[in-house]
Amino acid sequence: QVHLVESGGGSVQAGGSLRLSCAASGYMHNTHYMGWFRQAPGKEREGVAAIYTGGGVTYYCDSVKGRFTISQDNAKNTLYLQMNSLKPEDTAMYSCAAAREGLWVAPPALLSPGEYNYWGQGTQVTVSS
Repeated sequence: QVHLVESGGGSVQAGGSLRLSCAASGYMHNTHYMGWFRQAPGKEREGVAAIYTGGGVTYYCDSVKGRFTISQDNAKNTLYLQMNSLKPEDTAMYSCAAAREGLWVAPPALLSPGEYNYWGQGTQVTVSS
């Protein structure tokens, strides 16, 4: 079982930055990919960024490319999402997710919520204009 806890959300003005963290605990040694997702009120959950944990290769949805960066600290079992140049349309509940051990998918499936098995409770990001 994997337990994920996000932190770092908050309220910022457009153009500002936030860094989200996701602390992972449990058996993670054979988890091949993790991701960040967001869901705004009345909208479906959207894949924002994902990373292959073994090699660090990353993938992003088009709307955040060049503004968001996903990274990991394996020593701390922590996943990060650095968000720069934030826009009001980035406002959402952000959640991190991890795949069950041993699973592997090719992109663009990395940004599909159905490919993940463990989810954190989420952290709210609000961007005002």
